Amino acid sequence: MSIRQLPDTLINQIAAGEVVERPASVVKELVENALDAGARRIDIDLEEGGVRLIRVRDDGGGIAADELPLAVSRHATSKIASLDDLESVATLGFRGEALPSIASVSRFVLSSRREDDERGAALQVEGGSVGAPAPKAHPRGTTVEVRDLFYNVPARRKFLRAERTELGHIEEWLRSLALARPDVELRVSHNGKPSRRYRGFSEAGAGRELFSGERLTETLGDEFAKHVLRIEHEAAGLRLHGWIAQPVYSRASADQQYLYVNGRSVRDRNVAHAVKQAYADVLFHGRQPAYVLFLELDPTRVDVNVHPAKHEVRFRDSRLIHDFVYRTLHEALSQTRAGMGVAVSTDASQPAAMAEGYARGAPAWPSNGGSFSSSQAGLSLRVHEAGAAYAALYGDGAAAPSMRATPGQAPVVANYGLPETRDDSVPPLGYAIAQLHGIYVLAETADGLIVVDMHAAHERIGYEKLKNAHDGEGLRTQPLLVPRSVAVSEREADIAEREAATLAELGFELSRTGPQSLLLRSVPALLANGDTEALLRDVLTDLREHGESLRVKSARDELLSTMACHGAVRANRRLTVPEMNALLREMEATERSGQCNHGRPTWARFTLSEIDRWFLRGR
Repeated sequence: MSIRQLPDTLINQIAAGEVVERPASVVKELVENALDAGARRIDIDLEEGGVRLIRVRDDGGGIAADELPLAVSRHATSKIASLDDLESVATLGFRGEALPSIASVSRFVLSSRREDDERGAALQVEGGSVGAPAPKAHPRGTTVEVRDLFYNVPARRKFLRAERTELGHIEEWLRSLALARPDVELRVSHNGKPSRRYRGFSEAGAGRELFSGERLTETLGDEFAKHVLRIEHEAAGLRLHGWIAQPVYSRASADQQYLYVNGRSVRDRNVAHAVKQAYADVLFHGRQPAYVLFLELDPTRVDVNVHPAKHEVRFRDSRLIHDFVYRTLHEALSQTRAGMGVAVSTDASQPAAMAEGYARGAPAWPSNGGSFSSSQAGLSLRVHEAGAAYAALYGDGAAAPSMRATPGQAPVVANYGLPETRDDSVPPLGYAIAQLHGIYVLAETADGLIVVDMHAAHERIGYEKLKNAHDGEGLRTQPLLVPRSVAVSEREADIAEREAATLAELGFELSRTGPQSLLLRSVPALLANGDTEALLRDVLTDLREHGESLRVKSARDELLSTMACHGAVRANRRLTVPEMNALLREMEATERSGQCNHGRPTWARFTLSEIDRWFLRGR
């Protein structure tokens, strides 16, 4: 067959195969164009999940009548003019393929008017055949109407799913957009009925705060909003901000994971791996973290032109990005101590709003020279030493009460409530009053009750102490009595040779002895009895894919976690009141003490208002 030039209609349909996967793809391209045009309100009308009709109206800058044919021509765009523009793309769209591709597989009408134009104009495209612009009354902005998607490509149309499924994909993309653009009002209707409205913050008059309040709640729900940590960190020309869910709020799937790079919603394996590693020490096995994260960097350091639908990006320095995201989130999560998020002050002069906000648990982590600090100023956390716990509660010389119980009977405990004379600040986890079934510690706070799983809490405390002690010693290596030959792939051998210094820092001393062989001379001392060859291969895989590896640290932590579990206080061990209070104070001072080593919560809080509702008080 001889070589021939393809007709424009077929070229556009081939491009549509890359850009237009389903109705949600069309909505994405049209709404992004509206945002690039400066729209502050976008109306999206759908019929039959977008298959019958997609109509997107905006109040943006509009298009000149004589430029309408150009708008549906391939590679015609107002967003880039040179290679320099392409290397620093700041708009959501830039390829100039979306409109001609969509128009080639639908019955398409483009209508628009600019602010200073006397009247608008409309252009109709039928299966790729472009008509002439015609006058049409139209407000400022643009309307794109897409009817009967894939009507002329039946092979593509038959792969579309049920109406509800296609609508669900559109709603999920709009939810992602709403998180990134709280300044834009989005109105959605389906089959003639309003189905969703996201108000823009300018309308609410609340400024950017709407993002952290109403917009976050209406997109991801009350529970997510109640359990988030605010992230804000900047270093090395990178800025990471947004929200991550506390470990106690986790998901069975990755359905609440949103990443934006310079405002563009993307999927990136490198960043996803960094987030997963940051949560590795606090998340229950098999659970997924939830987050809304915005990564900002110089546009020249990221390539957004690596995927036809712009779902993925490529970082110029992926290793730096991975390390920055991991360390930022790891440090923030390390501050999730038990008691965080409890309103602790009993001083009536403190603003009620601050106490209420602290009770909701939404701390900020502002940048502070690479470190993170809680923003709840004025809330004092008194940490008692174990030996002084009882004296601080009941005074010097007081006899410790007995908490023994006859088997089968509940322990008889005196009414050890809050001390009558104390300062205005109550510790976040309050003061111990009893032990329940030898498993739970009950503590009274200024506004309710705290229940602590004593084994889980003690396990985390011991684990963090072991890690800190081991980190203080540094990573020790153990030379092998007989150096061991390890068979690897040629690619792995190349990485081992190139990253020899990094591997030495991780405890592996080795050299390359052939195209596909390494000679291992020493291994991490703490892990010497494990499968060090398998660990080495996993480390090499991480170095290849992510530029760094936390495998050695993870394996070490797993061993230390097991040691801490065996050393933790067991169920049915009766604790004295001073011992219980000492445990509470250690929890308040220990990093990540809100979860045990396996990700289970260590404590729960019940406010007086909740308890009152149990007994219908006040009704």
